[in-house]
Amino acid sequence: MDATMEDPNSQDINQETRAEDVFIAPSIHEADILAGNSYTHHTALPPSIAQTPSTGCILGVDEAGRGPVLGPMVYGVFYLPLSMHHSLLAQTHHFDDSKVLTPAVRSALMQTLCTPDSDLFQHCGWATRVMSARDIGAGMLKPVGVYNLNAQAMDATIQLIKEVFAKGVNVKEIYIDTIGPPGTYQAKLERVFPATKITVAKKADSLYPCVSAASVAAKVTRDAALEVCYQSYVSKSNLGEGEPAGVAAGWGSGYPSDARTSTWLKENMDPVFGWGNECRFSWGTVKELLEAKGQAVKVDWPVPDDEEQGMRLTNFFVPSVGGDGEQERDELANWFGRPLTEDIF
Repeated sequence: MDATMEDPNSQDINQETRAEDVFIAPSIHEADILAGNSYTHHTALPPSIAQTPSTGCILGVDEAGRGPVLGPMVYGVFYLPLSMHHSLLAQTHHFDDSKVLTPAVRSALMQTLCTPDSDLFQHCGWATRVMSARDIGAGMLKPVGVYNLNAQAMDATIQLIKEVFAKGVNVKEIYIDTIGPPGTYQAKLERVFPATKITVAKKADSLYPCVSAASVAAKVTRDAALEVCYQSYVSKSNLGEGEPAGVAAGWGSGYPSDARTSTWLKENMDPVFGWGNECRFSWGTVKELLEAKGQAVKVDWPVPDDEEQGMRLTNFFVPSVGGDGEQERDELANWFGRPLTEDIF
């Protein structure tokens, strides 16, 4: 796991656990989530921006689910007219870092954002990039050219911003919560978007309302995605009487330090396949469980024989035999003629 990832302490775990009745936003594509696919969701242009495309807009970027061993990492972007940035988001709806807001408040804000007659719906647009646990792990476990989490996050950020520009949004300012040294990150983005003012800062989700809103969109989408994943394990036959079917508390927040998460992983590990598409197999917690003595089936992959390893393409050409009984050079070696020797001089 990347050294830059942070696992929340015990008092933060409850804030990271999804609400019992989390709002299922339009950004939840159930078929893709269950198949382990990564995907992007964009809202339509908000009416106020669609009617006046020249309106200068501000855009915020943030992520949710960087450190968990379970579920996707979700990047969110949120944009609205510059003139409404503080008045609409901070003063009217009190957006703050999604990790500070309670799960219920996050879910309620997202529902308001998706309600057609609300002021948020009329003036704000947003998008999410759901990066599946399967794809994150596949990139990080590549034998050659490892695709680490920082690179995956950077690519997701750039892709989302480019797609917003492609929709015709006149983005003037971009604010981003950093995933590393702010200066390095900002310099790279400025090379990609040279005509736009870009600010990358630590704790940007608590400094800039548009980043706070992006944080909420990303976090609620991740919460709902975790719920979809969990429901694939739940059936009516194993639910206790009175237990709500919609609560994904069985595996907790998804962070390795959460006792509910680690317990669920231990109790639901298949000896051959481990877990499903909801699990990041590149995480140390998972590797330790799979490699623990007696926990998983050991697989010995066959190693090719030395003869097969030493085979050459030229071995497949039939050699011709000269008059003196010696084999002439094979056909491939003679394709462009023989080298000059002293005999011809």
